[in-house]
Amino acid sequence: MIDWLTLQWFCSVFTLAYVLGSIPFGVLLARMAGLGDLRKIGSGNIGATNVLRTGRKGIAVLTLLLDAGKGIAAVLLARYIYDDYSAAMAGFIAVLGHVFPVWLRFRGGKGVATALGVIIALSPLLGLIVCGIWLAAFFFMRISSLASLISIGYSGIAAHLLEIEKAAIVCLMLAVLVIYTHRGNIKRLLEGTEHVFRKSERS
Repeated sequence: MIDWLTLQWFCSVFTLAYVLGSIPFGVLLARMAGLGDLRKIGSGNIGATNVLRTGRKGIAVLTLLLDAGKGIAAVLLARYIYDDYSAAMAGFIAVLGHVFPVWLRFRGGKGVATALGVIIALSPLLGLIVCGIWLAAFFFMRISSLASLISIGYSGIAAHLLEIEKAAIVCLMLAVLVIYTHRGNIKRLLEGTEHVFRKSERS
């Protein structure tokens, strides 16, 4: 017999994870800073990378931290109430919320920062490795999308090598989602037209 109370709690936690993930911090912070609608600036993306293109590095960093924080909060909440498996799923749902936010007619961001937050919350060591891969890839190639694809794509392998199987499954799901959200970037990478950050943009 189905425990309807438990089912209701599960639905409540996963709904909250989606709502947390769907908060468009980049859009909100850009408006508060008088930058206008972030979706009409640069690439039109709502994440930290596009905020950085406005020249407001502080707001870009804050957007990055808040977007990652959404994933961390979703994982920790579900883990506190249930277990690691529920936490992993709640984290993935939070990333789905960022990518398909109801507030923006389901047109959100690429999900990388929130995915990194989820990975960090699932395993700080794994999160450190994935962030290190992103930083190294970006340092040498100066292409944010490629660094994201490499780091998130490798996360599942790293989780498996570290024997964190709960995280490995979710990392694989996150990798598939990130590849989907970066399909336009992948096309530009193949064409050689993807945006490359210059030193002036990073300093």
